[in-house]
This record gives sequence, C-alpha cells and structure tokens, in this order.
Amino acid sequence: MGNIVTTLKRFLANKNTVTILGVLLGLVVLFIGYNYRIEHAVEKIAIPYAKKTISSTNAITSDAVGTMEVLRSMVNNNKQIISNMSAIISPTQAYCVAEMTSVPEGSFFYKEQVKTCSSVANNVIALLPDGYQPVTIPVDMQSTYGNSMFPGDYIDLYAKMETDNGLLIFGKMISKLQIMDVNDSNGKSVFYDPTASKTPAFLTFAVPDEEVNGVNLFSLLSQAIFLGDRVVTLKPVPKNAAYTAEKGETQVTSEYLKDEILKYTADLPN
Repeated sequence: MGNIVTTLKRFLANKNTVTILGVLLGLVVLFIGYNYRIEHAVEKIAIPYAKKTISSTNAITSDAVGTMEVLRSMVNNNKQIISNMSAIISPTQAYCVAEMTSVPEGSFFYKEQVKTCSSVANNVIALLPDGYQPVTIPVDMQSTYGNSMFPGDYIDLYAKMETDNGLLIFGKMISKLQIMDVNDSNGKSVFYDPTASKTPAFLTFAVPDEEVNGVNLFSLLSQAIFLGDRVVTLKPVPKNAAYTAEKGETQVTSEYLKDEILKYTADLPN
C-alpha cells in the first residue's frame, strides 16, 4: 500500500504529468461548456404572439394571442420581448396595448407595448406631451394611404400651392410630426374606439408650443387649414418604422412654403 502511495506522489510531483492532467482537464471543461452552450442556443421555448392586430388601448384577449416556438437565445438577446404568457393574459389582471402604439398581426409582444388596462389613458388630449398643442387636419382614405397611418407614427407634411402665374408648387414643409389620433367624421377614434367607422376623416398631431425655425407651428398649420384648398393643400406622407423610432425634432423644412402661406395672413395688433 505504501509503495502505491509513494508511486502516486511521484507521479503527481512530475511537472509533465501535472501539465498533461491540466490540459486534459481544460479540454474536458471546454467540451462540457461548448456542448452546454450549443444545447442552450438551439433550445426552443414557446412565447406569445399576436394572432391579429391589436390597436392602441384595446384589451389583449386570449382569442387574439397564440404561442410560437422560437430559439431561447433570441429571447435572451432581446430582454424587451415578453416570453411569459401570464404577463399579457391573466385571470386576475386585464392587460391592454399601451397608448400611441399597436401590436401588428404576427408580432411578438414587447414590454413597452403592454400596460394594465386600468393605467391606460383613453383621452388623446391627456396624452399630449408637456409643451405641445394639438392640431387637426382633414384627411380621407386616399390621403392616409388606405388608413395606414397609426397613432404614435411620425410623418412628414407636404404642401401644394400655386404661384401667381398658376405654376404648381409642391414640397415638404414640415418633418417629424407625431400623429396623436386618427378620427372618423363623427369624431370617434378610428383606432381607440371600437364603435368608430374606421374611415379616417381627421389626423390629430402634437406640435410644440415653442417656435420652430422662427415660426409657431400651431399658428402656421392653423392658418393653412383656414385658408383651405383654395390656397394650400396639406398632404401627410408616412415613413417607415425606423423613421418613427429614430430621434429627431419637428422642423420646418421649407422656408419658401412657410412664407407663401404667411403672405395670406396678417399679424394681430397688440
């Protein structure tokens, strides 16, 4: 027994032996870790998704939600994706889509899109950011591209006018305007109110109180609306999701168009 212990001690005391054992142990650890990561990366989990489009402030009901298998790594890499069904469908708590957004058909649910129904504000004016005023312009199904402009989207506003000799003027006048609401001819919210006709008649925007490029946007847009199509026609133009997501401020992009509108107006005396 003593000889075996002595031989083992000598074996372990040999530097080459220790090195070989260390390398072998490291390879075993790497092999186990690699296999664990591979298995974890390809492991699938079931997460909720929208079976149909759920509009802003609407309740999330079980018939509108399904489950889809995705790689766990995808969920781990995006912490905003809701992976737990109980976070949107619960017997003790009603959940709604947050204001100024919607969940498209086939989309996952994201944490910023879901709120408890009791905390959702249904009054659009109450959603106006501090330092902003609402402006409403008339639209129809055609000018909203088939009712494809949604609350929360940022769009550009173009203006069509004529010169004194009858030439057409058309160009982008304002960029980065946020849509607050889309209403039908009865004033009902096309997306917020389930009783609305779903035919858009007005777009409501949020415009800053402070002057932009030396002009008050609320006053400029109001004057353009009062002048009507006999002088100027306003055309909202949608952009993609990246345009809405990227940071930026509302800007007057055409001094010429602004000045053409202001030619038809006069300042109130103090």
